[in-house]
Amino acid sequence: MRQLLPDVVDPVDLTALYGDVPAASSRPAVRLNMIASIDGATEVAGKSGGLGGKPDSEVFHVLRSLAKVILVAAGTARSERYGPSRTPIAIVTRSCALDWDSALFTEAPQGAAARPIVVTVAAAPREELSRARAVADVVVAGERDVDLAATLHALGERGFDAVLCEGGPTLNGQLAAAGLIDELCLSVSPMVVGGGAKRVLAGPSLAPPAEGGERTDWRLRSLCEQDGFLFLRYRAERSAGTAAPA
Repeated sequence: MRQLLPDVVDPVDLTALYGDVPAASSRPAVRLNMIASIDGATEVAGKSGGLGGKPDSEVFHVLRSLAKVILVAAGTARSERYGPSRTPIAIVTRSCALDWDSALFTEAPQGAAARPIVVTVAAAPREELSRARAVADVVVAGERDVDLAATLHALGERGFDAVLCEGGPTLNGQLAAAGLIDELCLSVSPMVVGGGAKRVLAGPSLAPPAEGGERTDWRLRSLCEQDGFLFLRYRAERSAGTAAPA
């Protein structure tokens, strides 16, 4: 793989490149990793895997190796058939209705640092909460909707200062709306998909900042290429807005 920006480096050391992890002052930093086709689709036949290839897989594994915890929505964990990982996986779910017999839970190291984490709400069914606690650590963040700021706080209390979010688009949109994404790592697949696949972010349009409120600019940190795939890394830069003149 070669780096094109900010400098040409061929080949580039991906571990060193992505080792430049973002930081956040009062919570764990969140790095979002997603893949999309040239025309913006994030899946083929319901899965992101159809967009990938060897270069994307290399970046995927490097990003996971640098993370302290992986944050993923329950729907994505189901559709992508997540399995056990040496990096803890935190699954976000309101219903807490997960497949407790899947390899993600049955083959995960129990009682170890890589034990799965289920992030859910107080209103989740008691039976499912009980089943979750038997095979995973449980974080209750919110009454009926998952509070993502509280989720990050709870993960930080567990020593996870670097969060890698792997989607899906609805979770991404909620994180973005709350101002909780610090870096976006976007793989652009050399495919045109069409159809009605979701974009990287799904949900309501993001509201512009209020007068004098915090605004976010996205700065290109690096751009790499291999086999027609592009790998863009955008870092969030937050600043106070300018108040309207009196």
